[in-house]
Amino acid sequence: MSKIFNSKADEKQVTKAILDDWTKLLESVIESDVVIAGAGPSGLVCARALALQGLNVLIVESNNYLGGGFWIGGYLMNTITVRSPADTILLEVGAPMKPYGEGLYTASGPYATSKLIAAACDSGVKFLNMTSVDDVVLDEAKRVNGLVINWTPIRSLPRAIACLDPVAIETKFVVDATGHDAHVIRSLSSRGLLNLPGCGPMSVVASEEAVVEKTGEVYPGLWATGMAVSSAYGLPRMGPTFGSMLLSGQKAASQILTQLGKE
Repeated sequence: MSKIFNSKADEKQVTKAILDDWTKLLESVIESDVVIAGAGPSGLVCARALALQGLNVLIVESNNYLGGGFWIGGYLMNTITVRSPADTILLEVGAPMKPYGEGLYTASGPYATSKLIAAACDSGVKFLNMTSVDDVVLDEAKRVNGLVINWTPIRSLPRAIACLDPVAIETKFVVDATGHDAHVIRSLSSRGLLNLPGCGPMSVVASEEAVVEKTGEVYPGLWATGMAVSSAYGLPRMGPTFGSMLLSGQKAASQILTQLGKE
């Protein structure tokens, strides 16, 4: 009987292949151009736009999957909505949409998320999954120039035995795309360096406008994008529509590129 697989790689070789490749990945991002915390729609769009300009971009994501709430939409219904002009970003990555009223579009959450992830990967974005932000790194001028990271499962251990020290990675710019929790901003807030009022009540129209308008640098070296912007400024939450997430990520990338003299 002929064999199906041509490779003779056994268990140890498979393990070694994973270890070698992952170690090279980590080594390549210990010092990078931009580190984005959070792989939701705003983080993915921001990362792709930066990587397309040749920057070394890393996304750290606390979950074992990428995409944030983009997969599921609202109320466990995996149809997402976007309002114009954010539909142009989904068109750019090849995610099909259907019009639903004036300036409103629906799309499959899994399909659109898959397209955003693939587009980010194709542009050269690198990812560390199951990686949580413990803290920020500040330089002598008190500017954010890195993140302190650890394995996400460590957080589920009892405090008495969770004694695994984190590690630090350095970068020129940090982007908080961690949604309502705003984990990176929260680490500065806990030290009294920033205020973090949290999101206000829902208002789709007001929130989408304000999130894009307020997207930007919230502390030297640190940008907020997506729902982290709402938490940083006490803006209304927007619920299951994602246009401002996409445009906010795009705007943050544009601002960082301008600072680097690339736009």
